[in-house]
Amino acid sequence: MWPFGRNGASGFSSYSTAEDVTQGLDGSGLTAVVTGASSGIGVETARVLALRGVHVVMGVRNLSAGARVKESILSETPSAKVDVLELDLSSFASVRKFASEFSSLNLPLNILINNAGIMMCPFSLSADGLELQFATNHMGHFLLTNLLLENMERTSQNSNIEGRIVNVSSVGHNLTYREGIRFDRINDPSGYNSIQAYGQSKLANILHANELARQFKEKGTKITANSLHPGSIVTNLLRYHTHLQFLSQTVFKWALKNTQQGAATTCYVALHPQVQGVTGKYFENSNLGSPSAKAADLELAKKLWDFSISHCG
Repeated sequence: MWPFGRNGASGFSSYSTAEDVTQGLDGSGLTAVVTGASSGIGVETARVLALRGVHVVMGVRNLSAGARVKESILSETPSAKVDVLELDLSSFASVRKFASEFSSLNLPLNILINNAGIMMCPFSLSADGLELQFATNHMGHFLLTNLLLENMERTSQNSNIEGRIVNVSSVGHNLTYREGIRFDRINDPSGYNSIQAYGQSKLANILHANELARQFKEKGTKITANSLHPGSIVTNLLRYHTHLQFLSQTVFKWALKNTQQGAATTCYVALHPQVQGVTGKYFENSNLGSPSAKAADLELAKKLWDFSISHCG
C-alpha cells in the first residue's frame, strides 16, 4: 500500500474508492462484461461503471443474486443499463453458453473485467477435470476471453476506441510465485496446499494478461491487457477458512480495504484516461505496481498459454 494513504503518481492511493477514481468520467456508449458481479468487489465494480454510464453485463453463478444486484443498481441509477447472464467459470460448457448468450444481445464489447474467483478451497476437480481454483480463476477466464475477443477486436476497429481487458489477480503467496506453475501437478491431490494452489491460479491471471498484451502488440490490435491487485479486502473469499474470515472481519478489519476501496483499481484500469495505451502492466492502489519475478517471465507466460489452449481449445 501507499503508506498512510499517500497518493501515488496517478493522484490516487489505497484509500481511494471506485467512485473517486472515476469521478467526472463518462462511460456512455461503452459496454463492459464483469465476471463475479454478484458479490464482493464485483458488485461495486458493476455499480460504479453503471453509474458512469457504461452498459454493464454481469456474469454470475447465481442469477437470483445477480438480479438483486441489478435491482439495487437501478434503484440508485434508474438510467443505468445492466444485464445479467449466468456464468459458472469452473465449467467450459457454462462459459461457452454465456458467450453465446452475450452474442445474442448484439452488443459491442469495449471492456472485459475478469474479476470472479474462489480462494483457498479444499481440493476438488471441476467438471472438466481441472483443479477447481485453477479452473475457475484462470481457465474459465482464459476461455471466456478467447470467445469474446473477436467482438472486442471488431468493436475497437469500428469505434476507434481502445478495448481494455482487466485481470483481477493478487500479489501475495510469494513462495508459489517463486516456484512458478507446476503444469504436471495441477490436478494432483497429493501434497495439495490450498494457499499455494490459489497463488498459482492468481499468478496465471498476470501471465495471461501479459501474453495477451504481447500478442496484441505483435498484431497491432487496439486492445490493452493489464492485471491488478485489488488489495486485502473483507469479502466472502475466505469462506473456506472460517478462522481467517473471523480475524479479517474483527481484529484486522482496520488494516483491510472496504469493497469501495477494493474495486477502485479495477475501475481505474478499466476506465481512466491515464491508462490509455498502457498494456502488459500490473497495478495496485490505482498506480503501477511491481509483481514478482515469475509474473514477468515471458517464457512461463507462453507455456501457460499453450497449456491453456490444449485444455480448453
